[in-house]
Amino acid sequence: MRGSDGEGIRIAFFPDAYNEVDGIANTSRHFEAFAKSRELEFLTVHAGPCKETVTAGSVTRVQLPRGPLSFPLDRTHKYDPAFWRHYREVASLVQDFNPDVVQITGPSDVGMLGALIAHKLSVPLAATWQTNLHQYARSRLSTPLSLLPKSLSVKSLSAVERWTLSAAMRFYKIPRLLFAPNPEMATLLEDRTGKPCFLMPHSVDTGIFSPHFRDRENCPFRIGYVGRLTAEKNVRLLAQIEQALLARGHRDFRFVIVGDGAEGKWLRKNIRQAEFTGILTGRDLSREFANMDLFVFPSETDTFGLVVLEALASGVPAVVSSVGGPKNTVQHGKTGYIANNLKEFVAFTDLLLTQRDLLPPMALAARMYALSTSWERIFEGMCRAYERCSCGAKAVPSIHELQKLNSGVYAGR
Repeated sequence: MRGSDGEGIRIAFFPDAYNEVDGIANTSRHFEAFAKSRELEFLTVHAGPCKETVTAGSVTRVQLPRGPLSFPLDRTHKYDPAFWRHYREVASLVQDFNPDVVQITGPSDVGMLGALIAHKLSVPLAATWQTNLHQYARSRLSTPLSLLPKSLSVKSLSAVERWTLSAAMRFYKIPRLLFAPNPEMATLLEDRTGKPCFLMPHSVDTGIFSPHFRDRENCPFRIGYVGRLTAEKNVRLLAQIEQALLARGHRDFRFVIVGDGAEGKWLRKNIRQAEFTGILTGRDLSREFANMDLFVFPSETDTFGLVVLEALASGVPAVVSSVGGPKNTVQHGKTGYIANNLKEFVAFTDLLLTQRDLLPPMALAARMYALSTSWERIFEGMCRAYERCSCGAKAVPSIHELQKLNSGVYAGR
């Protein structure tokens, strides 16, 4: 490395997403902004609609187009099996850049290109676990496999989840250093790969997501969801929550569902009291968050759930599942609730619908929690991990040492 404590490090970054509206893209842009503010030499290589190279200060960003063989993973993400055609051009670019580390965010077309280039140039490779691919695979196949006898369907889905996880773990054995957004995943990665895994949570821009954007009165009670409307997000639970609330006699509420996806058509048919905004960005998204009274996020596959933190920053308490990463963001009974099942999702929503005096202190606690997080500390921790990694694989610290390096970052407390 070219400095101490990560200073002067040169990073070649291959993110799965950059222009898209999701947590990976958001984190990628923040990482790049951090490098620019610290004047770190930083090269970003990502996929996009056209070929483009932009240099601003110490940061150079290269966008490469996907080709006609690309196929959609969902409505906003694609995979190009022929993305390798950019290999020579990008390898030459990376060689000239002379990085200390190549960072990828997963086994995408872009990530695999970055991994190959790191191997060929003998540059240390670091990888982030961003998506529970095994759970996504199970969720996506659950509907078509439901046509099989139940016992066979369950066995098939379990096999798909097991094989997908095994394949992912084989890929994550390649990098020298790993990062994960929650403690459970970090421990699993370290156990299954034998590689050190650093805890890398998320932060939020508390200027963009803020209660100051609220411009509506308190009625009707607005229950919000933001994210892809897909099976792996468990969004059909929202319709079940509505049915249960109506059965309890509640009428003074409305769902506000922000996003798009394959489950959108089903949700529009099965949720009576809902407003569907489609995908929102910028000031429109900030206002929609701030105008919610409660954020409900039923996903059990998210590794972190950045939208939950965006809700908290907006002064909106959240109810999340006890399965997955978002539970690490919510402080039960203080900034929201952690639900074990549908019954508890309904009970906690009912509680805040009925006892609205609970909302102001929870909203304040949610905002204060979001203010305690810091992208700066998170990326500083990554750079310290890179520095330790440069000493050689045997000298790379374990997850427990790395958590000490990044002390206080994960929960902001």
